[in-house]
Amino acid sequence: MSFSSKKINVITLGCSKNVVDSEKLMAQLQHGGYTLLHDSDDSSARTIIINTCGFIGDAKEESINTILDFAEAKKRGEIDKLFVFGCLSERYKSELQAELGSEVDEFFGVNNIEDILRTLGVQHKNKLIGERLLSTPPHYAYLKVSEGCNWGCSYCAIPLIRGKHVSTPIEDLVAEAQLLAAKGVKEIMLIAQDLTYYGLDIYGKRRLADLLTELCKIDGIAWLRLHYAYPTQFPLDVLEVMRRNPKICKYLDIPFQHVNDNVLQQMRRGNTRQQSYELMRAIRTQIPDVALRTTLIVGHPGEDEAAFAELLDFVREVRFERLGVFTYSEEEGTYGAKHLKDEIPQEEKQRRADILMKLQAGISASLNQEKVGKTFRTIIDRKEGEYHIGRTEHDSPEVDGEVLIKSETPLTLGEFYSVKITSADEFDLYGEV
Repeated sequence: MSFSSKKINVITLGCSKNVVDSEKLMAQLQHGGYTLLHDSDDSSARTIIINTCGFIGDAKEESINTILDFAEAKKRGEIDKLFVFGCLSERYKSELQAELGSEVDEFFGVNNIEDILRTLGVQHKNKLIGERLLSTPPHYAYLKVSEGCNWGCSYCAIPLIRGKHVSTPIEDLVAEAQLLAAKGVKEIMLIAQDLTYYGLDIYGKRRLADLLTELCKIDGIAWLRLHYAYPTQFPLDVLEVMRRNPKICKYLDIPFQHVNDNVLQQMRRGNTRQQSYELMRAIRTQIPDVALRTTLIVGHPGEDEAAFAELLDFVREVRFERLGVFTYSEEEGTYGAKHLKDEIPQEEKQRRADILMKLQAGISASLNQEKVGKTFRTIIDRKEGEYHIGRTEHDSPEVDGEVLIKSETPLTLGEFYSVKITSADEFDLYGEV
């Protein structure tokens, strides 16, 4: 197949795991002679590849709208080729082909990178496994340690899309992290559908602590950050490794989703209210200065007012540094869609979400005020207007608060500075070097 341009624009939608998939595809395409753009407005790219998300309703809608926008651009003759892959395409390939097959040249699933390359006339290079063309700022990157998930939570379609949990061997992840460090990456964020399950499938036991220990040995890596640490059967040896290794950020993204026993059972989460509180106490005791991020779901079948009140009490007591809230949405094919009744009106779900976020806003503002006058090691991500924008070890890019420093101070992007916090608002901190 021949193309009128060797320039490709890859559009990535959804989560950081999709970002990694796009980066690995782009590295192979670049080696095959293409010029790559990522999420670019540059109209000179005549071939578009969209990496879609199919997780929840809003994400699916965004993916579909993006496909439609580029399909219209193709009709107007502004692009020549349009390809779609990723989660939405994996799950709804036949439906998408029926509706959009005349404008989209081909649809691919989540594990079809070699097929995409073949269609574009590029031979897949095994020697490039682990190589990525980074789309993030050059000083940080994501490291996907596994694929898929074994839990089968009531609301989640990920196992239907990505399949069962498959860990990547430690030596392969270390090699990939070494490649990233050689490119100048200083901060690595470990990601997975379930980070704490890591290793159980290939080693017979959970080995996240061992992986962290090996990654800490890599020269050039200054920060390691943990995302998506499933709370059920949390490997407590991870806390000891975090406590004694200064390279591991005192930060833990641990999605509890709920705390009421009946709702947790309906969700098929595999843990209880008591276990959730015990885990929180263990984390806060062993790592007193840890920043905890969680996500919660309101309006799940079985969540009555008493259950919601329990959730509010949980947030008040734990005082999460970061918190995101979703309203339950029934996803076809999931356990919830097949076996549970989605009887709570959307207006009530949103009311509960608003109450929860108002509570969290007050907690976040209070915790930020406690940082005023203190000094934090801060990495600089970018310059925006009159400010340099940075983050402490307690902040992950894209999802958390930031540190704003007046740009009259000459600072280098990707470097670390000691920043004294001079003021704070609900989400962000303001400081000076």
